[in-house]
Amino acid sequence: MLATLALSGVAVPLTAVLFGFAQAISLLVGSLAGLLYLRMLARSVARLGSDSRSVGKSQLLVPVVLVLAAIRVPGAEVIPALVGFLLYKPAILIQAFLPA
Repeated sequence: MLATLALSGVAVPLTAVLFGFAQAISLLVGSLAGLLYLRMLARSVARLGSDSRSVGKSQLLVPVVLVLAAIRVPGAEVIPALVGFLLYKPAILIQAFLPA
């Protein structure tokens, strides 16, 4: 979670400088949705052994709601929101390959 926050903390200001404020806000909203998704997925995996035998499907609503919100909200853009949502993936890879 902290690696995702750190990567988002670098990506959002960089996006604001390079592409503009609207894209940076969309990226920020997407990265917050990615953090929510990661948190829900972690909770679902933590319950996997004790309460259930499969990963819950409720976290799949997060990207769907993100895309629908980016389409409907004026000024929001879909591509930066999806890129922000996917920032948790490189953060996980960075955390996995860097020594602790």
